[in-house]
Amino acid sequence: MKGTPEFPQCGFSRATIKILGQQGVDPAKFAAYNVLEDAELREGIKEYSSWPTIPQLYVNKEFVGGCDIVMSMAESGELGDLLEQNDCLVPEEGDADVAADVKPADRS
Repeated sequence: MKGTPEFPQCGFSRATIKILGQQGVDPAKFAAYNVLEDAELREGIKEYSSWPTIPQLYVNKEFVGGCDIVMSMAESGELGDLLEQNDCLVPEEGDADVAADVKPADRS
């Protein structure tokens, strides 16, 4: 990204960080690299992904897309599904407690 999650340096980076936050991405499972501090990284990431723009989102080392793709996936629900499937979200409080309280339906 351009900048850092705390101080994005472009609107696309800001929008991507906002979307990831709205999706509930676990900060412990998230890494960001400021391409403005490293010209080699900035050009190298574009070559690596064959994607011309920054920011770029990767989930478990797989390229997902740039800001436009992330926005589209968030709107369709695909991004949330992808993040959940890859265990990227903050666990909801009480998930273990809720599962323990679930009982089979009474069929009588």
